[in-house]
Amino acid sequence: MKDNTQYEQELANALETLRSGGTLLYPTDTIWGLGCDATNPKAVEKIFRLKNREESKSLIVLLDDETNLHNYVDNLPEITFDLLENLDKPTTIIYSNAKNLAWNVIANDGTVGIRVTRDPFCKDLVKRFGKPIVSTSANISGDPSPVVFREISKQLISQVSYTVDLYHDQINSAKPSTIIRLMENGEFIILRN
Repeated sequence: MKDNTQYEQELANALETLRSGGTLLYPTDTIWGLGCDATNPKAVEKIFRLKNREESKSLIVLLDDETNLHNYVDNLPEITFDLLENLDKPTTIIYSNAKNLAWNVIANDGTVGIRVTRDPFCKDLVKRFGKPIVSTSANISGDPSPVVFREISKQLISQVSYTVDLYHDQINSAKPSTIIRLMENGEFIILRN
């Protein structure tokens, strides 16, 4: 990790970007991500435009703590917290009955993909922001997901509101998160391992 002063400055810059409705290029617990305020439809729209992605494809959001899930999902299945406790790698869970999020983050069927992040920077960012943030791979739709910063297209870097200047040489994970679909009855299906 870089010195604490730079870490705090990057957090402050990222927070300012999120609060102003801007877009962020930032390191996550998996691969480099594009992010914004997950409750701001205009900011979310900017992410879709940056990625050249159809709005019918949903986006993942990050939370800092599982205790905040009830603010964004109605009728959480009883198994939810046991499932989260037993995860050993970054995992996004698709929940039914999404609420209090931008309409364009929620899929047409009312579901939303949420990952409770364990990454210190992401955790601090979401906690201080006080709301979930979008996390989608930092690439144009159809292109490979970047494992390290240098793999991100210059075009994308030039179009985001702010790029976090931390961990540019670090590889967190060689792949996106595992994705699980959690049904209202408590059953789940692994969609991507």
